[in-house]
Amino acid sequence: MDTTASPTPFSPPPSRWVARFAPLVRQGGPVLDVACGSGRHTRLFAGLGHPVTAIDRTLAGVADLAGGSSPELIEADLEDGSPWPLPADRRFAAVVVTNYLHRPLFPRLLASLEPGGVLIYETFGQGNERFGKPSSPAFLLAPGELLDRVGHQLQVVAFEQGVTDFPRRAVVQRLCAVADPAPWPLPPNRAEG
Repeated sequence: MDTTASPTPFSPPPSRWVARFAPLVRQGGPVLDVACGSGRHTRLFAGLGHPVTAIDRTLAGVADLAGGSSPELIEADLEDGSPWPLPADRRFAAVVVTNYLHRPLFPRLLASLEPGGVLIYETFGQGNERFGKPSSPAFLLAPGELLDRVGHQLQVVAFEQGVTDFPRRAVVQRLCAVADPAPWPLPPNRAEG
């Protein structure tokens, strides 16, 4: 029995948003879990047969996964100005980010998607300070910001923003978007006849 996708005593269940869009990810395609925390999405995708690379400032939440060949665990502070911890040309079938926001990473996250790759992103928005942490504007998306940051570069599958009650009351933004598998074909030039 594979228990990789099951939550451990240290890991809550996967986000409903992430689980909803996980089937869009190419079967067996590599997944990048950014700011993986307790590894709930690392476990989800590994349990679905994806090779997973999990990055976080500390790997304490996924220490029980260390020692094997999969998932690949990378301890890196993504906010300290260090270089991106992966080769610049490495691509993923999915990039998953939840409950984390560091705006300078957006170009790197989008560049990490292979053609047809899926970005699944869910984090807190302005107004969340009414319900608790995070409450600093540095960690809260402005209304529509997530859509503005990626909507012009990826094909948006779904976007939501507003108050949620699960798993706790919070203001969130959620997005699922796909990198175009190939550039859109240009329409024929009618003047060339």
